[in-house]
Amino acid sequence: MRCLGLSSLSLFALVALSGSAGVALAQQPEPSTRQAAIEQAQAEKLKVLHPYVPTRGERLATKVEGILTGQRRHLHPFFESAYSGGSFALGAGYTQHVSSYNFVDVRGSYSVSNYKRAEVEFVAPRLFHRRGELSVLGGWRDATQVGFYGLGIDTSKDDRASYRFKRPYASGQLTFWPTRRYLLLRPGVEWTRWSQEPGLGRFPSVDRVYTPATLPGLGADPTYVHTQATVGFDWRTSPGYSRRGGYYGITAHDYSDRDNAFGFQQVDYEAIQHFPVLRETWAFSFHVLARTTTDKGDQVMPFFMLPTLGGSSTLRGYTSLRFRDRNSLLLQGEWRIMASRYLDSAVFYDAGKVTARRSDLNFEGLKHDYGFGVRFHGPLSTPLRIELARGSDGLMLVVATSAVF
Repeated sequence: MRCLGLSSLSLFALVALSGSAGVALAQQPEPSTRQAAIEQAQAEKLKVLHPYVPTRGERLATKVEGILTGQRRHLHPFFESAYSGGSFALGAGYTQHVSSYNFVDVRGSYSVSNYKRAEVEFVAPRLFHRRGELSVLGGWRDATQVGFYGLGIDTSKDDRASYRFKRPYASGQLTFWPTRRYLLLRPGVEWTRWSQEPGLGRFPSVDRVYTPATLPGLGADPTYVHTQATVGFDWRTSPGYSRRGGYYGITAHDYSDRDNAFGFQQVDYEAIQHFPVLRETWAFSFHVLARTTTDKGDQVMPFFMLPTLGGSSTLRGYTSLRFRDRNSLLLQGEWRIMASRYLDSAVFYDAGKVTARRSDLNFEGLKHDYGFGVRFHGPLSTPLRIELARGSDGLMLVVATSAVF
């Protein structure tokens, strides 16, 4: 009887456990039922799927992006003036591709100061297996009231005079990267003629204030063959817009006058460095540019070819071409803040000087300015820059169509 009782209890426990397992299995959905539910949900989602339709604002932003990134297709705007100080310019150009990459660009502009510019350029951007770029340019410029304040760093803004020049030119320039990255070579040659005329506008013309004895090159119309060669290291994203990288280079210029009267040589020493911070949301950018000139024998360098400081890309707190002399030094620093995909803001500081002697290119007696600005840009270019800068001459508004450096 004991054995029978134990067996009965074991049988009862087995039946109870089997019942519980059956209930648990009944509560779990069958694999086929779960798969069917997933397929039904996917089918419902397919009924409402459709290609994304951009909003009106997004379509407008796409069009602006095409302009900002330099994706010119046939007709395009052109806002570059004939010369520094020409005020706001309006113009247009037409680009025609002559092969897959090579193109011809015909462009012109007219400024509110009556400056005129017309050019035709052929560009071959992918020579030597993408290691070279060739530019062949021809054009004509007319600047009607170019500012002249005298020679040296201690001139007054109230002593402005003006002159006019008309200048035809033709040039060719080859940019070559022997190692694909970093090392850059850029030879070039240009023919040009500078024709002086009395300045227009409300300021007195230079020929009424100076004489050829007091102002070298006054009244001269030299014809130059200008050759140049650049050797540098460049690892920026682009010269037109970059948040990282740098450029260090030396450019030698030789200006040979046809009449052997106004020839000279010039050497430019330039350094640019961008330091990205916080994944490039900030950048600290610095620029140094020094220019030195040397006469050819007893030839005289004309005043309108002297290095200058002042304007939208040098000392921004001063008017264009505010300072001139035989040598110049420029120091610039910026704290750039990336506000959005196409908009940056910047706090900047500029300092510089011009000197008659090369030995005076030091940090004494510098002119200073500081300011704030915004830049509308694409990945490789800066088509619009608006800034406010203050120097010792007062507050200046800068509107430019290129990067400052």
